[in-house]
Amino acid sequence: MAKAQRKKASKKELIVQKAACMFREKGFPATSMRDLAESVGIEAASLYNHIQSKSEILQEIIFRISDDCYNHINELDNTSLSHLQKIESVTRFHIQMMLTRFEEYHVMINEWIHLEAQPLADFITQRRNYVQRLESFISEGIGAKEIKPILPYVAVLTILSAVRGLEFWHRSQKTYTPEELEENMVAYLIGGLKA
Repeated sequence: MAKAQRKKASKKELIVQKAACMFREKGFPATSMRDLAESVGIEAASLYNHIQSKSEILQEIIFRISDDCYNHINELDNTSLSHLQKIESVTRFHIQMMLTRFEEYHVMINEWIHLEAQPLADFITQRRNYVQRLESFISEGIGAKEIKPILPYVAVLTILSAVRGLEFWHRSQKTYTPEELEENMVAYLIGGLKA
């Protein structure tokens, strides 16, 4: 029985991974269940043995990444890191997500609008709270004279937008390593915040 459950779980994970790739490439609306079934190598009707709907897959992808982001900042609350070090940790975390979990991260930042009503409302609330928490790291860092006086929202927007720009690296012929990208981005973004 346990073996069958593991097999079903691994098939579902494969479906989620293939869906993330297809949602990134084609967009959520243009990806059909038939397309997804073909990429997984099963009949379309068999997908429903593992998932309830395409919307369920989208929700799982988005909240998996969103929850990981939220858990990371929750962990930072229990550290003795300075405010600037917390922002650096968040920046590195997002860079790593964009470099190593690109399809899922891309789906979260680009396809969230296709969530159904309640998950969409939940995601918007979670995202708003997340940005506010990051802004509070900046505000507290300004108060502690660790960070230049800057609008916290502008700092957060700049960091998250810069990380999002790594999509171009994935599509380019550039041969910079992920480590070089991370270190250079952190030097630029965090260096620009230091008081």
